[in-house]
Amino acid sequence: MIEVHNIRKEFKTPVVKEGRFSGLRTLFTREYRTKEAVKGISFQVEQGEFVGYIGPNGAGKSTTIKMLTGILHPTSGHVSIGGMNPHKERRTVVNNLGVVFGQRSQLWWDLPVKDSYDILAKMYCVDQADKERRLEQFAELLDLQAFWETPVRKLSLGQRMRADLAAAMLHDPDVLFLDEPTIGLDVNAKRNIRHFLKLINEQFGKTILLTTHDMDDIEQLCNRVMVINNGELSYDGTVKSLRDTIGLPTVITVTFRGPFVIPDQSLREDGLSVPIRVTSALDNTVTIEVNRREMNTLDIFKELGRWGELDDIDMEDPDFEDVIHKVY
Repeated sequence: MIEVHNIRKEFKTPVVKEGRFSGLRTLFTREYRTKEAVKGISFQVEQGEFVGYIGPNGAGKSTTIKMLTGILHPTSGHVSIGGMNPHKERRTVVNNLGVVFGQRSQLWWDLPVKDSYDILAKMYCVDQADKERRLEQFAELLDLQAFWETPVRKLSLGQRMRADLAAAMLHDPDVLFLDEPTIGLDVNAKRNIRHFLKLINEQFGKTILLTTHDMDDIEQLCNRVMVINNGELSYDGTVKSLRDTIGLPTVITVTFRGPFVIPDQSLREDGLSVPIRVTSALDNTVTIEVNRREMNTLDIFKELGRWGELDDIDMEDPDFEDVIHKVY
């Protein structure tokens, strides 16, 4: 559905000269500084995938999205959406795209929400029956009725994001690009938007590319994650594989029924040392850290059973945000 081959994007900014007559010298002898925002990125996204596209501020996420949607032209490389070039066949491609930029709205600021949908339906040539059917679905899923007649400028941020999502899906596109759709939202608003996105991906087969700084969005929604840093793609795979690649330890809290003994240096039956680090021990409860790339869960339980009679075990995987910071 989405194919990106070795795209690059350079921005040129004029160098401001200093000293006497700097403005005049800048006017006649213009110099430029070149910044490469995206550096030869390539990837493919299949129909129905939900992909997280993450990275620190200034990494090139939004620039990539704008090249994929045809807003920006790549300096070099090739982009294909559904087999078409969004820069050369823009009118055709945009009919199959939905786009939501978290800090910008495609709704008309002073008009009621429903009037914006009427205008968008005309722009995308959506007939009346399809428009009414889709808006009825979106109104139920996103609870739009509460602010149907409200001017967009009076909506809360959460309400506006729900309205923007409905607007992006009004012409029933196969591909949805989301740039920070949950930025600044409260817990309930994020939950509603995540539920809607999960539904249209799983039940309607929409292909979604999501950029976000909220790692809960990635863990709850995406079956694949791509990490961009300094304009380069540094990881492309599943969330689980990313955790495994980084290898941050799992925190395990163990409660023993009675007396227990923590060995100075535990050894497996093959004579190798056990990669377990005890971080605290209080009464009958011990907290340990272990890298499950080095020791599987069954072996961990066997080893802990050697320490004493087990009563309860609680395992907590590393926070995904810590994993991402390790990548950056």
